Amino acid sequence: MKSTIFQRYGGFANVSRVVMSFYDKVLDSPVASPYFANTNMKRLIDHQTKFIAQVMGGPASYTDDQLERVHDHLGITEVAFMETMGLLTETLEDFDFADDDIRHVENEMMNRKNFIIAKR
Repeated sequence: MKSTIFQRYGGFANVSRVVMSFYDKVLDSPVASPYFANTNMKRLIDHQTKFIAQVMGGPASYTDDQLERVHDHLGITEVAFMETMGLLTETLEDFDFADDDIRHVENEMMNRKNFIIAKR
């Protein structure tokens, strides 16, 4: 049986460290950080850990409707989304994820982009 990315990289414990490092980068970004000005980061990191675990083949499950609902009021632009995508890629590289695994995560995120960015 082939293991998932989630399993290969240590499950929730390691995904949580990846997500915390990712948000350190996000909060340093002048493009992305304004979206998190009034956010409970502990709660967000918990949810994002579960979501990233899901895109890595882990047990969590968020629907596209849920993604759309929680992001709808934020007005996230294409530019901000792509900034965070670049920061996520950089973070995965920092944690020595294999290129194929990084591409998988990027593709999963891009497949959900329309549920995250603002509707025009």
